[in-house]
Amino acid sequence: MDFVQAQIDIITWITTFVERPHPALHGWPPCPFARQARVQSQLEIRPGVIDPYTDLMHVDMGERMVVIYVYDPTQIDASRFVQQIDGVNRGFLLARDLIALADHPDAPEDVLGVSMNQGRWALAMVQPLTKLNQFARQIAAKGYYDGWSEDYLHDLFQHREDPRQ
Repeated sequence: MDFVQAQIDIITWITTFVERPHPALHGWPPCPFARQARVQSQLEIRPGVIDPYTDLMHVDMGERMVVIYVYDPTQIDASRFVQQIDGVNRGFLLARDLIALADHPDAPEDVLGVSMNQGRWALAMVQPLTKLNQFARQIAAKGYYDGWSEDYLHDLFQHREDPRQ
């Protein structure tokens, strides 16, 4: 894996898609808080070394709001990738008030007709759980999740508070 290229690809995806308002998402960016984390240097991209389960067992966030581990998606299939992230969430991260979210090119994420995937790399995005729940409540109150598929939201809020309640 070319880690330098992966970093470039991920930052480009964040700045040109994740942070940008999208008309199909009612004018919201895919992640309304991504720009703040990036601009305030609270985002770090790290190479995945072994596998998501092993790499994330002892993740050190430091002062960061988001730590993204990047993997070559040809080295781990989408199903196994998602299973490992779910396992490390249940076994280690949730007890530390952290959560990892999976993004694999072969596990499409569609919201209101918009592909949310990075597309080239498999990503394990680690965030503080309490903070993520707080941010989700703020944007839910403003209608951010309106019209999203219940199936998608069920998966998204697994291990999290459903902010719409």
